[in-house]
Amino acid sequence: MRISDEDYLWFAGRALDGMAAILTELGDERANRRPPLPGANTPYAIVTHCLGVLEFWAGSLVAGRAVERDRDAEFTASGPVNALLSRVAAAKDRLRADLAAAEPAEPLRAPAPAKYADTPAGRSQGGALQHVYEELAQHHGQLELTRDLLR
Repeated sequence: MRISDEDYLWFAGRALDGMAAILTELGDERANRRPPLPGANTPYAIVTHCLGVLEFWAGSLVAGRAVERDRDAEFTASGPVNALLSRVAAAKDRLRADLAAAEPAEPLRAPAPAKYADTPAGRSQGGALQHVYEELAQHHGQLELTRDLLR
């Protein structure tokens, strides 16, 4: 089974656009607030993490770009919503370019994290792209619940 680049970008874009809409709705103050749950993340941090996922999995492992990622810092990130919205828009453009460079049946262009090495996400570029979408969809849902708790 194959999915076209445009169809993949539609699904990924839908998740990213949904996250951007939630950030806009929440505004700077609430987007940087943690809901009252143990281990909860701020909406800002959740979206920052998703951008890290895109950069690492699609940018490095699929497209072969050199990427330096500080995954831990993603979860403590904070700042103005408008700046993060600009980063989301730029990430969507980079994803389009990364997808154009993808060879779904081929191995990753860089090693996957050890916990993914023997999984479909760690074996092929197509698997890594599926993992990207999995993360975006999962965190979009998490962000919807987080928004509801912060309202």
